[in-house]
Amino acid sequence: MSTQPLLQRTAKKRIALPVRVEPKVFFANERTFLSWLHVATVLGGLAVGLLNFGDKTGKIAAAMYTLIAIGVMLYALFTFHHRARSIELRNNATFGDRWGPTVLALLMTLAIAINFIMQLTKG
Repeated sequence: MSTQPLLQRTAKKRIALPVRVEPKVFFANERTFLSWLHVATVLGGLAVGLLNFGDKTGKIAAAMYTLIAIGVMLYALFTFHHRARSIELRNNATFGDRWGPTVLALLMTLAIAINFIMQLTKG
């Protein structure tokens, strides 16, 4: 009789298996991108309205909202491409967005506060 076990374990071998990425992951990335573009479009519409129907303070606010909308569009584009590349390369990256909504909320709060202060000091 042999002293070796019936099933021997070999050294830890890694077997490379292709990982299948489901299409819903790509579609979720596109949905998020479109959602950010929707936010930018609403901000751009607000800026156009203030630009056409506002006074000097409204035009300054329109410029601030336009810059924020352009920033949101660029952020959305960068994030979309970064996530798409991570999905294609099958990286173990996290796709949570900590900074985008926070920065957007802070910029909007700052723009509204500046607009409010300018309206108060105007009169």
